[in-house]
Amino acid sequence: MVFTSVVNFVRSRGPDEFWRKRRIFKLAAHYIGRRRNCYSIAIRNVNRALAYATKGRELKKEDMRELWTQRVNAGCEQHGMQFADFQYGLYRNDILLNRKVLADLAIWEPRTFEALAKISQQVPEEGSGDK
Repeated sequence: MVFTSVVNFVRSRGPDEFWRKRRIFKLAAHYIGRRRNCYSIAIRNVNRALAYATKGRELKKEDMRELWTQRVNAGCEQHGMQFADFQYGLYRNDILLNRKVLADLAIWEPRTFEALAKISQQVPEEGSGDK
């Protein structure tokens, strides 16, 4: 670029500004009206949307964990157990399955879940913990 005066040189922010704005406008491309075309409004809305997206990912994790717990709870009630007792029984018998897998078993493999419930009610022998 050739600048005829110092004033024009100072006002030009160069290609960095173009790419910075382009990144924001790409994120705002699906918005309607000035939220999409006006940079100062677009950046405000994009920042808010990114904050909501971050929070939404956390809420999704919480919701899924709650859903899995409910499903395992329902499976335990079918076999006359409390969820905490079921989980502790599995831990004592060295069966380390997380809530997601237990919830899937409770829904799609009820006989397998029933076998796990029976195993969790058994007390392990003293010698089985040695490795």
